[in-house]
Amino acid sequence: MGEPKGAARQGVRTACASDPQCDNGRRPIAWLHIVAPRGAVPTATSWCACGRDRSAIGKPRVLALIDDHNAHRTVCPLRNSQEGRAAA
Repeated sequence: MGEPKGAARQGVRTACASDPQCDNGRRPIAWLHIVAPRGAVPTATSWCACGRDRSAIGKPRVLALIDDHNAHRTVCPLRNSQEGRAAA
């Protein structure tokens, strides 16, 4: 009994994620981290590369932070470049 011919001797090419030439230039700039264990007080943290860093404890404040994080997306200077807006 031998190995089947061509059975993974040469290896398999890895996914595109490890290939530096597959980089499309996109980078995450904002994170919303929510922790809501069953029966415990929920917490959330909203962070953006523009310098915004907020946190909340308790369900009402966490829900408000989620809304605030979503609203920040429309005004963040890193997401919405002001170049060319005056011409429009």
